[in-house]
Amino acid sequence: MPSYDDALQLFHRWTQSGSLIRHAFGVEAGMKFYARFYGEDEELWRMTGLLHDMDYERHPTQEDHPFVGVKVLEELGYPEEMRTAILGHADYSGVPRESQLAKVLYAVDELSGFITAVAYVRPTRLEGMKPRSVTKKLKDKAFAAAVSRDDIRKGAEELEIELDVHIAHVIAAMQVDATRLGLIPSE
Repeated sequence: MPSYDDALQLFHRWTQSGSLIRHAFGVEAGMKFYARFYGEDEELWRMTGLLHDMDYERHPTQEDHPFVGVKVLEELGYPEEMRTAILGHADYSGVPRESQLAKVLYAVDELSGFITAVAYVRPTRLEGMKPRSVTKKLKDKAFAAAVSRDDIRKGAEELEIELDVHIAHVIAAMQVDATRLGLIPSE
């Protein structure tokens, strides 16, 4: 299996957009947290989070994403479990989320993006963020309107974790990587 460094190099070859890079790092942070939480392979889970949208910048349509990226990953020898999880993070792919890896990727994807949006409107960014800050913004349909609240709720349900607990986990994961995510408090 390719290493994390291989995955990072591949990711940077495919992804140039700063916001998409930060999104992937946010998902990776959540995946790292949950790998430890469930006692799973941390490197595999981190790489899955990092690479889940690697083809999105070049192939943003439902016809191509994440199918193009998964094909590249297959050619490069990335494991089937990773590729299946990446396919499953897109409901329209028709690939069911059966593994814990697939369920966590789906659960972390939209939520990490939403937490990032909440952080951008707070002077302290991720510092001191609590789940109630996120749940309050979830109720505001105009805030980060492109983020699917249904996907966030469904992700927590598939993990069989209370939404507030799941939000707390992802906040904690992202706080560890706040500098890498560009979410440190403004001066």
